[in-house]
Amino acid sequence: MAHVDTELMVMALQNTLRKSNVVAFKKPTVSVIECKDNLDFMRAQKKASMHLIVTSPPYNIGKPYEKRTSLDIYIENQAATIAEAVRLLHPKGSICWQVGNHVDDGEVFPLDVILYRIFKDHGLRLRNRIVWTFGHGLHCQKRFSGRHETILWFTKDGDYTFNLDPVRIPSKYPGKKHFKGPNKGQFSGNPLGKNPSDVWDIPNVKSNHVEKTDHPCQFPVGLVERLVLGLTNPGDNVLDPYLGVGSSAIAALKNGRNAYGCDITEEYVNIALDRIMQLETGTLRTRPMNKPIYEPPVREN
Repeated sequence: MAHVDTELMVMALQNTLRKSNVVAFKKPTVSVIECKDNLDFMRAQKKASMHLIVTSPPYNIGKPYEKRTSLDIYIENQAATIAEAVRLLHPKGSICWQVGNHVDDGEVFPLDVILYRIFKDHGLRLRNRIVWTFGHGLHCQKRFSGRHETILWFTKDGDYTFNLDPVRIPSKYPGKKHFKGPNKGQFSGNPLGKNPSDVWDIPNVKSNHVEKTDHPCQFPVGLVERLVLGLTNPGDNVLDPYLGVGSSAIAALKNGRNAYGCDITEEYVNIALDRIMQLETGTLRTRPMNKPIYEPPVREN
């Protein structure tokens, strides 16, 4: 009877956590989070030790956490970080570099296009150019408002980790069946769902987002979580060399991966460590990875 009662309690707790968007923590995992320059941090790690390097570097547009430089110097700094990332990349691992645009005097410079050649010069292969689209963002006056960014996903060669099943999304017609041929009457789609494709509609973290902290350009956990689940296995190492407030570390740890990361802003590192502590105690709230986009009701006059 006690065993049954325990199972019922666990089920009730899981339902409560699911409804409140509180994250259940999965152990054992390792987290190495430091307030440190990323090159210094990365050079202290072992060669080929990271199974996923996922990050969103500054865009050189003058945000509070970055020092704006010339575009040439910015690219030179990115090249140094990318070179170290390639050194750390496991043979079956992936690099995911999420970037937007550098804007100078109204002119747009797409950073994914600019940085692509650096990765190619290291012999990496582009697997997807993932478009992350979101409904809220810039309100431009002299051009269309930018409401998307891109993720460049690179691997070393054709033998890399890719797990589709954990990141499948619901099929448009889940009950559809073959109406003729040898498979007549059988379901025509995968019962686990469909491939989410290379365009991801995920809300960015704005003021009313459940994950919002003091960081002005915060990664949503669900965005990184899809990469963590799809491109790594439990127990693998995940590195974010521009950690910010730790969304990549959260996505790794909550799914049984090890988290490594650094940032030069002590305030953000402290927030990241606090979020990891909330994760461990079961009080951290996140937006579920595949939660549908909210559609506000139409208001009648």
